[in-house]
Amino acid sequence: MRVISAVAAAVVLSLATPALAQEDWDNFKFPEDGFEVNFPGKPKVENTTWVSQYRYNLPAKVYSATHGRERYSVTIVDYRVLPKMGEARSKQCPAGAETCIGTQDGRRGGIIGFGYWKMDVRGALTYAALKFVQRPGAKVTDMNLQFEQVVEGLFMQLTNADESRTFGYITMHENRLYIFEGTVPKGAPEPGLFQGSVGIVDSKGGSIRYTDYYSNAIHGLRQQEPPAFRVDGGQPQTWPASSALTDPNHAGGMDSAPIAGPGAPAAAPPPAPAPRY
Repeated sequence: MRVISAVAAAVVLSLATPALAQEDWDNFKFPEDGFEVNFPGKPKVENTTWVSQYRYNLPAKVYSATHGRERYSVTIVDYRVLPKMGEARSKQCPAGAETCIGTQDGRRGGIIGFGYWKMDVRGALTYAALKFVQRPGAKVTDMNLQFEQVVEGLFMQLTNADESRTFGYITMHENRLYIFEGTVPKGAPEPGLFQGSVGIVDSKGGSIRYTDYYSNAIHGLRQQEPPAFRVDGGQPQTWPASSALTDPNHAGGMDSAPIAGPGAPAAAPPPAPAPRY
């Protein structure tokens, strides 16, 4: 649960009408997409495309449901496909176009990523938040850093042109972006049943909670190994090495030599031996 959401959710639920409490809300888990949340009935699912900050067309899904005039949705964007997409883009860049290739970091894409794919992953939360800010007629009334299940995220609150309110939570885990969004009409309580139920699950549907702070920009890219986590309160465990998102150009890590291939930038020559006197 988000750091500040426990009290807020309790207040919202205490103000809820008996009719609302009896509605057919339920917790839904989606192991194939790695999340869980409460919805007012089974959501519909739509496949779509998300255009990222660096103009990659990424596969995405939207889960959505309504409850009277209330609207709820979760958008999932798969950034795990970016390494290969960035590699393909870099091979099509004009010669010397470093801002396209992504090699001006001095490590042949090790920091930025070929085709700027690593920068796209790192900026995904901010870019998704910008989409909220840019909504016509909407006023951002709150935006702050939070976490759910100790996974870093951004909390957003907007007042829309029709005076409805939108509550958003943006997070990213193992290189998948999640945008949780609940909109309620003017004068209605905030969507506590939805907000307070956001969670991350493993491939079997087990609820994950980290033992220390998880940031996708660091741990998703394996700049550092992710902290240990518990599934359904069990024993601490860690992700296997095979679960890491691998860079096809630097399979041995961000400082390793790039893998040779058609269109790949040439490796720097080894340094000349020091003169002997």
